[in-house]
Amino acid sequence: MFKKIRMPNTFVLLFALLAILAIATWFVPGGKYETHIVNGKSLIDPASFHYVASNPQGPVALMMAPIKGFVEAALIIGFVLIVGGAFAVLQKTEAIDSMIKSVAQAHTRSAFVRVMIIPVFVTLFSLGGASFGMAEEAIPFVMIFIPLALALGYDSIVGVAIPFVGSQVGFAAAFLNPFNVGIAQGIAGVPVFSGIGFRLVIWVIATACTITFLMWYAARIKKNPQLSPTYSIDQERRQHQVSDDLSTFVGMTKTHKFVLWMFVATLGVMVFGVVKYEWFINEIAALFLVMAIAVGIVGRLSTDEFVDAFIQGAKDLITTALVIALARGTMILARDAHIIDTMLFHLMPLVQSANPIFAAHKMFVIQSVINFFIHSGSGQAALTMPIMAPLSDLVGVSRQTAVLAFQFGEFTTPMIPTSGITVGVLALARIPWVTWAKWMIPLQLIYFVLALVMLAIACQFSW
Repeated sequence: MFKKIRMPNTFVLLFALLAILAIATWFVPGGKYETHIVNGKSLIDPASFHYVASNPQGPVALMMAPIKGFVEAALIIGFVLIVGGAFAVLQKTEAIDSMIKSVAQAHTRSAFVRVMIIPVFVTLFSLGGASFGMAEEAIPFVMIFIPLALALGYDSIVGVAIPFVGSQVGFAAAFLNPFNVGIAQGIAGVPVFSGIGFRLVIWVIATACTITFLMWYAARIKKNPQLSPTYSIDQERRQHQVSDDLSTFVGMTKTHKFVLWMFVATLGVMVFGVVKYEWFINEIAALFLVMAIAVGIVGRLSTDEFVDAFIQGAKDLITTALVIALARGTMILARDAHIIDTMLFHLMPLVQSANPIFAAHKMFVIQSVINFFIHSGSGQAALTMPIMAPLSDLVGVSRQTAVLAFQFGEFTTPMIPTSGITVGVLALARIPWVTWAKWMIPLQLIYFVLALVMLAIACQFSW
C-alpha cells in the first residue's frame, strides 16, 4: 500500500514557485517593450520589443522577494489587518451571532429562504464585480459568510465561494467594470462600454452557472457533511461558534439591529465612494475603521474590549499578510529579471490561426497565462491590449472580441496561487490552497467551456 501523499501548505507551494521562477530567470533572456503616453496612460508600442541584458535572480534576490512583496503589497496587507480588526469589533457586539441565529431560524422554517440564500447573495456579489470592479472588497465578507454557511449546515467552502467566487465571476464576465472593460476598450480603440448587451447575456449565464454549481454542492454537503473537503476544519469551527440549538433564541435586540444597519450603511457608502469618487484601499480601510469605532460605541463596548477585539482581529490575519507578501514576490522576481515582456513577446505568435474563432480562443488562453503573473485588470489591459488589439486585426478577430478574450482570462483568478486576493482569502478561511484548487476544478472547466463558446459566438456574428 502506498502512503497517502500529503501536499505542502500554501507557504511551501508559494516559496517553491518563487524558487522555480528564480531559476528560470537564468535561462529566459531579458526583453523590453518601449512605452509612450496616450491620454495620460502609459501604453506599450507593439513593434518596439527588443532584447535587453537579463538580470538573473540569485539566492539573495530569492530571499529578498518576500520582504519586497510585503512592501509592495503594503496597502492590501494594511487593508486586511484593519478590516480584520474592524470585523472583530463588529463580532464582539454579538450582532453577527444574533443575525446568524435569525437567518438559521428562518432557514429552518421557510423553504423559500432555504432556496434563495445562495442565489441572492451570489448575484449581489457578482453584480458588484461586474459593475464597479469588486475584488479586494469581498475579502471582509468571508468572515461573515463562513459562520453563516456553517450555521445553515453547509461548509467553509460555501462560505468562501459566495462572496469570493461570486465577485470574481462578475469581474471576469463584467459588463460595466471600469477597471477591465473600460480601460481595455479605451486602449483597443473601441467605444467605451460598447457591446454591453452581449456582455450582459454573458454575465447572466456565468452567474447562473456559478449559482447552480454552488447550490448543487451545498445540497450534497447538507445531506452528508463528511463529503466536505473542510469537514475537520469545520468541526473545530463549530465548537467555537454559535450553538445549533436555537430553541432559546428570542430574536435580535434593537442594539444588534442598529449595529447591523450601521454595517449595511458602511457597505452602501463604500459602493458609493468606489463608483462616484473612485475610492480604493486607503479610503475603504479608513471607512471600516470609522465603522469599528461607531459600532463599538453603539454596542456599548468598553475601551479595553474595543482595543482587545481589534488587536485580536488583526493578529488573526498575520498569516494572511505573509501569504499575500509571498504571492506578490513572484511578480517582483519576474519583473526585476526583465522577463515578463519576453514571455509576452514569445506568446504573441501563438495567437495566429487560419480560423478567427481559434485565434480568439488562443487569445483567451494567453490572457489566462498572463493572469497567472499579473492580477490587476487595468495592469493587464495596459500591458496586453496595445499588442492584442492590432494583432486581432491581422488574424480576423474584432477588437471588441479581443477585449472579451482579455476579460475571460480573469476566470482563473479564484484558483491561481499567485493571486494575493485568492491566497489571502484562503489563509483567512484556513483552507489549504490544494484543497480549494481541487474543489474549483469542475467550476473552472465550466468557465473554460463557457469562454470558448461565447468567443465562438462573438466571432461567428462578427461582434
